[in-house]
Amino acid sequence: MKLLVVDDSNMVRSRIARVVQSGTLGEVTLLGLARNGEEALRAARTAAPDVVTMDLTMPEMDGLECIPVLLAMHPRTRILVISALDDKSTAIRALRLGAHGFLPKPFTDDGLQLALKGLFEHHL
Repeated sequence: MKLLVVDDSNMVRSRIARVVQSGTLGEVTLLGLARNGEEALRAARTAAPDVVTMDLTMPEMDGLECIPVLLAMHPRTRILVISALDDKSTAIRALRLGAHGFLPKPFTDDGLQLALKGLFEHHL
């Protein structure tokens, strides 16, 4: 399973990477860490991610812009939106664009693992 982490916060990217590299999620390869949607699309051009964690509010290209472009490139990629935007309309919009899950910030390591495991199981 290849995972791409997309978030403009270095702290959040590092935290997600630490959880993934802890081995509790099974065999997951960290494909890359991207600070915005443009960096995510560049990374996805070289290798197709199986799962992406995607922030919504980012400079250059935000998550709502990136999701449909990324899914056009790799339709089987599963996207977990992780965002501090907690209004239901934003979550629904992200899901309508093709995201497969929504995890509000702040999140716990257990909550992240549970959300990712759900996406991994549905990717198979």
